[in-house]
Amino acid sequence: MALPEGGIRSPFRTRSGRLLCNWIIADPSWPLVPTRPLAAVEPCLEVRMQIGPLQVASIILPALLCAFAQDTTSKGYAPVLPGSEYSGMYSFMKEGEFVQVTVEEKGLVSGFVSRYGDLESDRGVFLDHFFKTGKLEGSKLNFTTEIVHGISFSFQGSIERGEGKKPGDEAFYALKGTLTETSTDANKKSTSNSREVVLKSFPRI
Repeated sequence: MALPEGGIRSPFRTRSGRLLCNWIIADPSWPLVPTRPLAAVEPCLEVRMQIGPLQVASIILPALLCAFAQDTTSKGYAPVLPGSEYSGMYSFMKEGEFVQVTVEEKGLVSGFVSRYGDLESDRGVFLDHFFKTGKLEGSKLNFTTEIVHGISFSFQGSIERGEGKKPGDEAFYALKGTLTETSTDANKKSTSNSREVVLKSFPRI
């Protein structure tokens, strides 16, 4: 039966011949010129391939588009998430303690406060307070942590340029605002202590 222009006509008389044709169709990288005569593979094999301009374009165009997309991504043309430059680690209240801030889509902020425990039961142990809520609007930042060993933290303030000279330097950014520490005892009674803080960004390697 005749096929339209640009089709494949393959009058095979054996199963192996039909399989070979399937390989050619499924894998365009399969060599059109075999390393040995087709007659050695299939004595009765006859392959006649006619490729029109539309078929050539359908193969080349997607490859060019894929290469262009990879090239633009590698050159830094991918869209940047607003506020993502603020993501990173910042100092906390004591040496060795820190805050991890990660800016996500739509201004949502995740992260955690990592601090030393100061109770008799956890003194000197690192405790991680993951953010319960976090939001970035422009440069305005606020977050509230989960309660760990009866302690939680909340921050209200902004992210500002610090004393660092260039991106990646220590203190290039700083969290400036009010940090509130809330303690909850066994009787569910809470007491809060607020202070003004400047939490400096850690250097980036």
